[in-house]
Amino acid sequence: MRRKPGTLIPIEIAILSAALALLNRGEEEFHGYQLAREIKTANSDRFRMAAGTLYKALNRMEQSGLLSSRWEDPSSPDVEGRPPRRLYRLTADGEAAYKESTRVATDPSLQAGWQPL
Repeated sequence: MRRKPGTLIPIEIAILSAALALLNRGEEEFHGYQLAREIKTANSDRFRMAAGTLYKALNRMEQSGLLSSRWEDPSSPDVEGRPPRRLYRLTADGEAAYKESTRVATDPSLQAGWQPL
């Protein structure tokens, strides 16, 4: 079954929610592991995902313009002893998509199958 263009699936909503939480704490960029920890903390273990699932979703969201990314500078002192990370950033489109998805989720008149009396 295909989803409608412009709709978000639960993992994408969780990613955008976590990205906004990190942004509100002053972290403009985040890496996948950091994001996974934020999602786990925010959802009290109700939302589990494999790393492959997370990175496929991040890639899809970047292609859709909801996130942007760049590779961490390999010469950075933080990189010593580990490979560089891919750092993601929430875009304005991503923030708008999250706000729209929460608006739809909380307004019964916008939900599928709702019919006025």
